[in-house]
Amino acid sequence: QVQLVESGGGLVQAGGSLRLSCAASRRSNIMGWYRQAPGKQRELVAAITSGGSTNYADSVKGRFAISRDNAKNTVYLQMNNLQPEDTAVYYCHLITHSGDYWGQGTQVTVSS
Repeated sequence: QVQLVESGGGLVQAGGSLRLSCAASRRSNIMGWYRQAPGKQRELVAAITSGGSTNYADSVKGRFAISRDNAKNTVYLQMNNLQPEDTAVYYCHLITHSGDYWGQGTQVTVSS
């Protein structure tokens, strides 16, 4: 089994910042963050490979930054200049040799 523990969500005013963390129990080739807003499909926010290559959704480029600490097996999402449109449940995602795994989700709410 793979365990993922997410933290860092919360309530923030527009223009504020949050940093999400996801600690995994094993290494993975790709780690990423997805989000799902009410009534919307889950969408990719950002992803990072074990080598440090990154990919971002157009809506968050320039505001969010994904990083990972391979020694701690942890992925982070630094979210700056948050807007109400960013309000969603954010899910950590891992791709391993045994398949895909998801965190429990953490709520991010941005007030205007």
